[in-house]
Amino acid sequence: MSDRGNDPAPPGREETRAPDGERGRAPDSERARAPDSERGRAPGAHVRRSKFSLVWLIPLLALAVAGYLGVRTVRSEGPRITLTFKTGDGLVAGQTRVRHKAVELGQVETVRLSDDMQSVQVQVRMMRDAAPYLTDQARFWVVRPRLSSGSISGIETLVSGSYIEMDPGGRDGKAKTEFTGLENPPGVRSGEPGRTFQIKAERIGSLGAGAPVFYRDITVGEVLGYDIGDGTGPVTVTVFVRSPFDGFVREGSHFWNASGLSVQVGTEGIHVEVASLQALVSGGVAFDAPRALPNAKPAAAGSEFPLYRNYAEAQSSGYTNRQDFVAYFESSVRGLARGSPVEFYGLQVGIVNEVGLDFDPAAGKARVRVLFEIQPERLNDAKLIDVDAIQTARRLVARGLRAQLKTSSYITGSMILALDFVPGTPAAELTMEGGQPVIPSVGGGFDNILASVSNIASKIERIPLDEIGRNLNGTLRSASGAMASVQELTRKAESGLSPVLARLPAVVTALQDAVARAGRTFGSLESSYGKDSQFNRELERAMVQVGDTARSIRLLADFLDRHPEALVRGRANTGAVR
Repeated sequence: MSDRGNDPAPPGREETRAPDGERGRAPDSERARAPDSERGRAPGAHVRRSKFSLVWLIPLLALAVAGYLGVRTVRSEGPRITLTFKTGDGLVAGQTRVRHKAVELGQVETVRLSDDMQSVQVQVRMMRDAAPYLTDQARFWVVRPRLSSGSISGIETLVSGSYIEMDPGGRDGKAKTEFTGLENPPGVRSGEPGRTFQIKAERIGSLGAGAPVFYRDITVGEVLGYDIGDGTGPVTVTVFVRSPFDGFVREGSHFWNASGLSVQVGTEGIHVEVASLQALVSGGVAFDAPRALPNAKPAAAGSEFPLYRNYAEAQSSGYTNRQDFVAYFESSVRGLARGSPVEFYGLQVGIVNEVGLDFDPAAGKARVRVLFEIQPERLNDAKLIDVDAIQTARRLVARGLRAQLKTSSYITGSMILALDFVPGTPAAELTMEGGQPVIPSVGGGFDNILASVSNIASKIERIPLDEIGRNLNGTLRSASGAMASVQELTRKAESGLSPVLARLPAVVTALQDAVARAGRTFGSLESSYGKDSQFNRELERAMVQVGDTARSIRLLADFLDRHPEALVRGRANTGAVR
């Protein structure tokens, strides 16, 4: 195959040269497509027509898309707002978004320090859809990983990065473009059904924002915060209860502190109570619906309730029939405090409300004043509800009823106020003090033990131990002299009886010889008079008695030989065995 570029030109055609000096030949197809008017042109005058390329459609399409996006951005772009935070941690210009319920509402444009270098100002371009909600009811805060008491939040931002959460609030507020951001997420979001209540407390313990609110051990809300006021009055704690549980907060409901671990040591033993692990860490508040008032109306939003220290105190406050009494003690009341039980026959009938010191500087005397209340409803006896408590107490005091302190736990030293009939107590009457009846009191608790010990010590002190010792020494000296006399008498008896005792063996021997001779004589008599004669029988009995007498004399001799002092002291003092 030959190269077409090297073939010789056909007749009637001349070669044409390209501008760069290379030879070329027009294809036959181009000559065929050329108009007739151009076919007669001279060689080298060939003109090529340009045409439109599809490549130009790409930039035109890009320009159209950019214009559309620009118009759309301008139309969707909302106002620019300024957020002020204490720190810019996690905020990046051009990246950090503003969201609500995971829907993007804006983007951070700039992050800079304030002029006084005390805060961070964040410029945010919001979308047009969010403009109606930019009112004084809107709230903003930064969502970042947080470890608070009892809970962990913002874990998803470890991957996606921090963002600004918006709580729109509502449209009925005034338009606003400058906001102060919250440092912590709010406890209640806008639109969440429920109600808030105010709780008054002298002490809040470990309660703080975010602490749970319990109803029958179910988490139904949370603590929003607290206000200490001027620092002299009670602390106001604001709690939020979600719907439908807010309907259980009724007029007459009781709120109590369910914080931490409650350990009570009393006569019933050790009682440990904890609401939940979160309450153990961050504290908590619990409430109940008053069972005694089943028809009570639901409490209005913002209603105020007292905060009791524990469940027992809250239950005690539910008794409506009460009577205050006063008792005075002139001894230590350590272990008795506000809330301590008042018992009658071992049953709780009330609580102690106040323990204070009553000091009389003029007389130089001091005593403890205990204010307590009696709650007849605790006894579940309908007859006691309408009884005149003061007249009843007057009759009981006349019979010997007294108030005294008793120790309920020797481990913790806690005490109770007991109302008992004390036998042998001096007569007393119920008196009145400012409209409050005063019940006479007697010592109790450790005071009784100390009084008994002191009484025993006083009696022991009155014993004449010195005189008893002197008398005992004289008695011992007299006894010592008597013993010396007895020993001297024994010695003399022994020396005097020695010859007699020495002759006793010879006497016994002679007596035995006499008995032997008598036996031989009796033998000859027996042969002469016969064995069954009356004379022989009487003689035989006489010989037996003589033998017993000789044996007794021998035993007496042996005994006196071993114990010669028996003649003075007697046989019982010698230790001899019968």
